Amino acid sequence: MLLLWYASFLVSVITLVFGVTKRSWLLLLVSTITCMPIAFYFGGAVNAWKYVGFTPIILLILTIYVWFSGRKVGTL
Repeated sequence: MLLLWYASFLVSVITLVFGVTKRSWLLLLVSTITCMPIAFYFGGAVNAWKYVGFTPIILLILTIYVWFSGRKVGTL
């Protein structure tokens, strides 16, 4: 079980780094999804670890920002 958590964390961090450097919304979305199991586990904590649960929300906001900034907006 711990091996799956490590794999999820590693994939999340690697895709986050590549997503930010390449400004790829798809890689950032993968990072958001792979971060969710860890965030759900720590989201139920009663100490400061509960703030780890906000990580997917922050990553999703970053994903949406990169997605909208990369779109070409036509002139009217």
